Amino acid sequence: MTPVSMLLFLAFTLLVFNAGNILPGGAEEEKREQKVWARVGSSAVLPCYLSPKKLKNIWKHLSDKTSVLWKRHGGSAHQEPHMVLEVEYTGLRKMALPMRPRVSVQDTALRNGNFSLRIDPVRSEDAGWYEAQVAYNNKEVQNCQVELGVVTVTLSPPGFVVENEPLLLSCNSSHRASLVETRWFHNGQLVPASGTLCSFHGALSILRPSMSDSGPWHCQLRYSDNEIISAMHNLQILGFDGPINPIVYAAAGSAADLPCTLSYLPSAFGINRVKAHWSRLAGGHLEAWGFSENRSSRSFPLHLSVVGSGDAGQYRCAVSVGSKTISRDVTLAVVTVTPSIQGPVSEGSRLLLICSVTHPRGHECFQWKHLNSSPTNNKLAVATSHNPEGHGSPTGPTLEIPRVSQKDMGTWECSVHGPEGRLGAVEYGLQIIGAQVSSSSSIFSGQVTFGLTLTLFLLLPVCVLALALQKRARSPAFPALEGIVAVNVPRKKEMEEKREEQIWQTEC
Repeated sequence: MTPVSMLLFLAFTLLVFNAGNILPGGAEEEKREQKVWARVGSSAVLPCYLSPKKLKNIWKHLSDKTSVLWKRHGGSAHQEPHMVLEVEYTGLRKMALPMRPRVSVQDTALRNGNFSLRIDPVRSEDAGWYEAQVAYNNKEVQNCQVELGVVTVTLSPPGFVVENEPLLLSCNSSHRASLVETRWFHNGQLVPASGTLCSFHGALSILRPSMSDSGPWHCQLRYSDNEIISAMHNLQILGFDGPINPIVYAAAGSAADLPCTLSYLPSAFGINRVKAHWSRLAGGHLEAWGFSENRSSRSFPLHLSVVGSGDAGQYRCAVSVGSKTISRDVTLAVVTVTPSIQGPVSEGSRLLLICSVTHPRGHECFQWKHLNSSPTNNKLAVATSHNPEGHGSPTGPTLEIPRVSQKDMGTWECSVHGPEGRLGAVEYGLQIIGAQVSSSSSIFSGQVTFGLTLTLFLLLPVCVLALALQKRARSPAFPALEGIVAVNVPRKKEMEEKREEQIWQTEC
């Protein structure tokens, strides 16, 4: 071998050795294919790093002696490449017009041997092979080859989704193998086919979407070469907060607020014009409340100042968001108390208090409570469902007071409860005839009672003394008194005889 051949062989060997230290893993890593998957609309990072050994030797001069050129080959690595991004060692950057300004490399990363290409957001046409050429000190060159695969999740119809409007989720990728299976997951759970969900050819159909269908949906694609690709789509459905058919319970004579609150602010979907309209079908004609427009709110409640049994029924809230309109029905249930005796009640009377609610759902239960001035002394009575002696209402339980007394006077509360807790309550004020006594009469009665007691207390010793004197007068220790009594009796008789004689003479 000639000296010239020896020098060429050594130079070639040194070049290969140095090139193997530019990228992670050395020359043997260059043969390994790298592939990155990204969903349309998300960001993708195509990796390219210096090896730790090479970075240790030249990291101080990376900023002023290194350049990187990213090229794209299109569908395969054998197609003619075109420039995507070039960063010269002077800091000058060049970008291809179709991908500007979606591609970038970070300056701080370049100084640390990180030449990765970032694409944000990814488009479906970005799929293909990419190549990075890294040059150090205009001598050392190393290639990074990365394939970018793109997964597309599309929503039909486009735009935002509203409740009860059919939608179609489609999932596909740029992988060239044959698709074998598509599976869908919602909140991490596999979604089986049902009456409202149907999956076919990589698409998922939801016939009547509801608020429970919101959240992350994952599609999993399995191909004939056993490649499995996944993508996620966060589904946002514009609907109403709360239960599907809400019921508002209100006491007769009180105010009521019927809710109508959207699940999201319309501005989150780029909607700047919102209108709300309330209506109610009552007595064969439609009652309507005016439109309200509010761009910065998602709540449109209906306020009723005073409600009665005639106001109970179904109301509808319709909200127009852009070109779409969504509606929700709200039921107003009125709670009432009907007494068997109207007006004030006499003591000793039998009283029935009937608690009823319009539009019952069948699982309501009722509780009666006597509200006193002291909360600790409240008397609680759980009403039974039977109707004593044929009195009562089929829509609610009855509370019976067999003999009304003064202790029953005051406010009685009937509360309605369901599985979700307390639903509403109504109060009834019980008035009893003759039950109120004025404070002045009470004071006078107390004074009279005190005077009588004092008089009896003073007369008692006088009576005792009189009885004692009478007993002593009849005893043998007083003979003189007996003589006086004996003498006085004949003289009294003689005087009566003389008076009778005078009367007879006068008559003659």
